[in-house]
Amino acid sequence: MRWSVFSLFGLLSIFGASPFASAAGENYAVLIISRERLEVSTSCEIGIYLQDQLSGRLFQEQSTSFNLPPGNVSVRLKSLPGQTPGCAPSMLTTPEQVIKLNGGDVRKFAIVGGPEGLRLRQVPLGYQ
Repeated sequence: MRWSVFSLFGLLSIFGASPFASAAGENYAVLIISRERLEVSTSCEIGIYLQDQLSGRLFQEQSTSFNLPPGNVSVRLKSLPGQTPGCAPSMLTTPEQVIKLNGGDVRKFAIVGGPEGLRLRQVPLGYQ
Protein backbone atom coordinates (compact mmCIF):
# COMPACT_ATOMS: atom_id res chain seq x y z
CA MET A 1 0.00 0.00 0.00
CA ARG A 2 2.74 2.39 0.95
CA TRP A 3 4.64 1.80 -2.33
CA SER A 4 1.56 2.35 -4.45
CA VAL A 5 0.93 5.76 -2.85
CA PHE A 6 4.58 6.78 -3.37
CA SER A 7 4.55 5.59 -6.96
CA LEU A 8 1.30 7.47 -7.62
CA PHE A 9 2.81 10.70 -6.25
CA GLY A 10 5.97 10.07 -8.26
CA LEU A 11 4.00 9.66 -11.50
CA LEU A 12 1.94 12.76 -10.80
CA SER A 13 5.04 14.84 -10.14
CA ILE A 14 6.64 13.67 -13.41
CA PHE A 15 3.54 14.53 -15.45
CA GLY A 16 3.05 17.82 -13.61
CA ALA A 17 6.63 18.95 -14.31
CA SER A 18 6.58 18.08 -18.01
CA PRO A 19 4.87 21.29 -19.24
CA PHE A 20 7.47 23.38 -17.41
CA ALA A 21 10.31 21.37 -18.91
CA SER A 22 8.98 21.83 -22.44
CA ALA A 23 8.33 25.58 -21.92
CA ALA A 24 11.87 26.14 -20.66
CA GLY A 25 13.31 25.04 -24.01
CA GLU A 26 11.31 27.54 -26.06
CA ASN A 27 12.93 30.77 -27.19
CA TYR A 28 11.07 34.04 -27.26
CA ALA A 29 11.78 37.33 -28.93
CA VAL A 30 11.13 40.78 -27.49
CA LEU A 31 9.49 43.38 -29.71
CA ILE A 32 9.70 46.94 -28.35
CA ILE A 33 7.49 49.60 -29.94
CA SER A 34 8.21 53.19 -28.95
CA ARG A 35 6.58 56.56 -29.35
CA GLU A 36 9.23 58.34 -27.32
CA ARG A 37 10.18 60.90 -29.94
CA LEU A 38 7.82 63.40 -31.49
CA GLU A 39 7.94 61.84 -34.95
CA VAL A 40 4.15 61.56 -35.12
CA SER A 41 2.43 64.93 -35.06
CA THR A 42 -0.81 63.77 -33.45
CA SER A 43 -1.55 63.75 -29.74
CA CYS A 44 -4.07 60.96 -30.24
CA GLU A 45 -3.66 57.49 -28.83
CA ILE A 46 -2.18 54.95 -31.26
CA GLY A 47 -3.35 51.35 -31.23
CA ILE A 48 -0.93 48.50 -31.93
CA TYR A 49 -2.52 45.51 -33.63
CA LEU A 50 -0.58 42.24 -33.61
CA GLN A 51 -2.04 39.56 -35.87
CA ASP A 52 -5.08 41.90 -36.35
CA GLN A 53 -5.88 42.02 -32.61
CA LEU A 54 -5.53 45.16 -30.51
CA SER A 55 -2.54 44.38 -28.30
CA GLY A 56 -1.39 47.76 -27.02
CA ARG A 57 -2.09 51.51 -26.87
CA LEU A 58 0.48 54.28 -26.83
CA PHE A 59 0.33 58.00 -26.05
CA GLN A 60 3.23 60.37 -26.70
CA GLU A 61 6.44 59.59 -24.81
CA GLN A 62 5.44 55.95 -24.14
CA SER A 63 6.76 52.60 -25.22
CA THR A 64 5.62 49.02 -24.79
CA SER A 65 7.16 45.60 -25.27
CA PHE A 66 5.84 42.19 -26.25
CA ASN A 67 7.33 38.76 -25.60
CA LEU A 68 6.53 36.80 -28.75
CA PRO A 69 7.36 33.36 -30.12
CA PRO A 70 9.79 33.27 -33.04
CA GLY A 71 8.35 33.67 -36.53
CA ASN A 72 6.57 36.29 -38.59
CA VAL A 73 4.45 38.86 -36.77
CA SER A 74 1.91 41.05 -38.55
CA VAL A 75 1.80 44.59 -37.10
CA ARG A 76 -0.68 47.38 -37.93
CA LEU A 77 -0.97 50.82 -36.35
CA LYS A 78 -4.15 52.85 -36.09
CA SER A 79 -5.23 56.11 -34.48
CA LEU A 80 -7.79 55.39 -31.75
CA PRO A 81 -10.67 57.53 -30.48
CA GLY A 82 -10.00 59.12 -27.13
CA GLN A 83 -10.62 61.94 -24.70
CA THR A 84 -8.33 64.35 -26.55
CA PRO A 85 -10.24 66.81 -28.77
CA GLY A 86 -9.98 66.00 -32.45
CA CYS A 87 -9.14 62.34 -31.98
CA ALA A 88 -11.51 60.38 -34.14
CA PRO A 89 -10.89 56.75 -35.05
CA SER A 90 -9.11 56.39 -38.36
CA MET A 91 -11.24 54.69 -40.97
CA LEU A 92 -8.36 53.61 -43.16
CA THR A 93 -6.37 50.56 -42.21
CA THR A 94 -2.67 51.02 -42.56
CA PRO A 95 -0.76 48.45 -44.57
CA GLU A 96 0.48 45.59 -42.44
CA GLN A 97 4.14 45.27 -41.68
CA VAL A 98 5.49 41.76 -41.26
CA ILE A 99 8.40 41.52 -38.86
CA LYS A 100 10.50 38.37 -38.72
CA LEU A 101 11.55 37.52 -35.17
CA ASN A 102 14.13 34.90 -34.24
CA GLY A 103 14.42 33.30 -30.82
CA GLY A 104 16.42 35.53 -28.46
CA ASP A 105 15.98 38.69 -30.57
CA VAL A 106 15.39 42.05 -28.89
CA ARG A 107 14.24 44.51 -31.56
CA LYS A 108 13.08 48.08 -31.09
CA PHE A 109 10.88 50.02 -33.49
CA ALA A 110 9.73 53.65 -33.43
CA ILE A 111 6.37 54.84 -34.73
CA VAL A 112 6.78 57.34 -37.54
CA GLY A 113 4.30 59.13 -39.78
CA GLY A 114 4.46 59.08 -43.55
CA PRO A 115 2.32 59.61 -46.64
CA GLU A 116 0.89 56.11 -46.31
CA GLY A 117 0.05 56.58 -42.63
CA LEU A 118 1.67 55.33 -39.44
CA ARG A 119 4.63 52.97 -39.87
CA LEU A 120 7.30 51.28 -37.79
CA ARG A 121 10.98 52.03 -38.33
CA GLN A 122 13.69 49.96 -36.66
CA VAL A 123 15.91 51.95 -34.29
CA PRO A 124 18.94 51.01 -32.18
CA LEU A 125 18.23 49.71 -28.70
CA GLY A 126 20.29 52.41 -27.03
CA TYR A 127 21.70 50.13 -24.31
CA GLN A 128 25.16 51.20 -23.14
